[in-house]
Amino acid sequence: MSAAPARSRMAQPEHLDDLLLYRAGRFVADASTIMIRLCEGRYGITRREWRVLVRLAQYPQGLLSSQLAEQIQLDRARTSRAITSMVAKGLLLREAGGSDRRQARLALSPQGRAVYEAFMPEVREINRQILSVLSADEVDRFDDMLARLHAQARRLAADTPLPKADRRRGGRNRLPL
Repeated sequence: MSAAPARSRMAQPEHLDDLLLYRAGRFVADASTIMIRLCEGRYGITRREWRVLVRLAQYPQGLLSSQLAEQIQLDRARTSRAITSMVAKGLLLREAGGSDRRQARLALSPQGRAVYEAFMPEVREINRQILSVLSADEVDRFDDMLARLHAQARRLAADTPLPKADRRRGGRNRLPL
């Protein structure tokens, strides 16, 4: 009788390095270093501004600022700061929507479009290089697995009975162990 195949250490985590969220966070941190250098060093934009730039490039007719915040998954305050900075840099056009600034329609300016057109080939190449250690079939399977993991994480977040974090209070609501 042959031995059962060994299970991944992530299936029965015992150490920090066995935890999916820790490993994913480390991957994102390492990969983000490349993006930070590209964004800030070459193009003078932050990663938040990068998210705005790339999302608005998909919507030539523009988006309302509230729609943009939802689509790039940033709170409205951070989105507003990125927008203000990008308007000042000449990357965005903001068309006021009456008295409510949150209803402003945003679109890339010609300069913003030019930055996007120069930037995206480099981002695609970084993406290609990171994925180059996987076969095409592995990339397809990985994409599917990420989608399923993401959906499960969203379900768990929606169903969790834990209170929301209040970082301003420094975690004072914690119970003693």
